[in-house]
Amino acid sequence: MTASFHWRLAEGGENLQRAMRGLRDDPAKALPDLAAQIHFCREAERVGIDALLVDINYAKPAPMVLALALAPHTRRLRFMVAHRPGLMSPTLFVQQVNSFSALAEGRICLNMVVGHSPDEQAYYGDFLEHDPRYARMEEFLEICRGLWETAEPVDYSGRYLQVEGARLNTPFTSPKGRKPQIFLGGNSKQAQQAATAYADCWLRFGEHPQRLASAIAPVLKSGTAVGLRLAVIARPTRAEALDAAARLVDLSRVGDKSEHEHLFVNGSDSVSVQQVYKMAADEWLTPNLWTGAVRTYGPPNVALLGTPDEIAQQIIDFESIGISHFILSGWPKLAEMVYFGEEVLPRVRRLEKKLDPAFPREISHA
Repeated sequence: MTASFHWRLAEGGENLQRAMRGLRDDPAKALPDLAAQIHFCREAERVGIDALLVDINYAKPAPMVLALALAPHTRRLRFMVAHRPGLMSPTLFVQQVNSFSALAEGRICLNMVVGHSPDEQAYYGDFLEHDPRYARMEEFLEICRGLWETAEPVDYSGRYLQVEGARLNTPFTSPKGRKPQIFLGGNSKQAQQAATAYADCWLRFGEHPQRLASAIAPVLKSGTAVGLRLAVIARPTRAEALDAAARLVDLSRVGDKSEHEHLFVNGSDSVSVQQVYKMAADEWLTPNLWTGAVRTYGPPNVALLGTPDEIAQQIIDFESIGISHFILSGWPKLAEMVYFGEEVLPRVRRLEKKLDPAFPREISHA
């Protein structure tokens, strides 16, 4: 078993100081920074990253457009384009995905999300609550699947979506199959159900491997893969990694972070967000799994922290319970990604050769 490693695309104008300020409305993020982002993509391809996640929210460029602008500048790298069902018709969405695939030799996969902020959903004219958004996602993906898997016209009448005789002349073309790989995130029962029924991979935030094992077992049994979103703080020595972590927290102390956290958590209806913030009361989940950045930078930032050997072993512990995809980020994204690809990833690959394909197995980090 070998895992796939993905990374979050660097934002426009990204540097360490700007990233640490944590300002979502930073105008530099709102526009593409093509020269820097093309360089980032080429480095990701060079160090062995499989796909770059192109996020979606009101403060960033449209992910499909940005990813398509970047794709011609790489040869193998895939783009994991984030999309929220409900923002456009499923037929138009499939048409866009298929067109992207034709232009970029199939190098697109999808991160399907329902959104975590009712306020931001309202910006787009979406006023559904948490559970109905997942129900609508299932209807959306049912129509998409019909358009990808059959040449026959698709008829569908659901509670939220309806199409009659839907068909597209532009097919999905890829060396890897007739439809894109779908990653679907969320810790709720609704997210698990949707992922099991419609996705290739269920995404969760970082958690202690032993606690995670029981939660993901039913999904793995169904044949759906499981992935984690994590941050990385890798340095040559543990002391350097701890110093880097402390600096991240120090640099973030601008304004009232406790008030920012309160507003963010209370303004979210995401089960994942609530669970991870509660879990972050314990700063160390394992000796190399640190939650100290969560309260400042959000749930995706449960961090793999330590030396390349320590982080590689922590990744293997996750692989041992069945995790096969990792979507990673770091500070700053480019430097951390390159160090990960050059120092951590080769160690992971060596350890994977010794990994018993049968799982679960004993976790080395207590």
